[in-house]
Amino acid sequence: MTHPTLLLLTKDPSHPMAMLALRYAEAFLQAHDAKLLSVFFYADAASIANRLRWQSAEQFNITEAWQSLASAHGLDLPVCVSTALSRGITDTDNGTRHQLTGDNLAAGFDLVGLGELASLMQAEARMLSF
Repeated sequence: MTHPTLLLLTKDPSHPMAMLALRYAEAFLQAHDAKLLSVFFYADAASIANRLRWQSAEQFNITEAWQSLASAHGLDLPVCVSTALSRGITDTDNGTRHQLTGDNLAAGFDLVGLGELASLMQAEARMLSF
């Protein structure tokens, strides 16, 4: 029996561990029900949710890969609001609240508080950190 799993992503999008987390999620979802997997983007991994993060055409777009995976499996993509804002990533509501110009949160990602992470940690049987 497979236990519920939480993937806690903390590495920058260019770090090899960020790609490893994505590959793990893809493999997990091929073998198990999506209801058994949760992810949370924290610290430098919040940059994965930046729709304005530029990269050359020959580089793998990890943001789009997470969006596709989430769309295909009904996976939520929660991002810590504090770490996102400290890295210049915001949605419309937080941009207005903090008097920022514009927003740059990629579609499919949601800014949430750390209470969401605490709930996920309490509910999941195991957590893997990338």
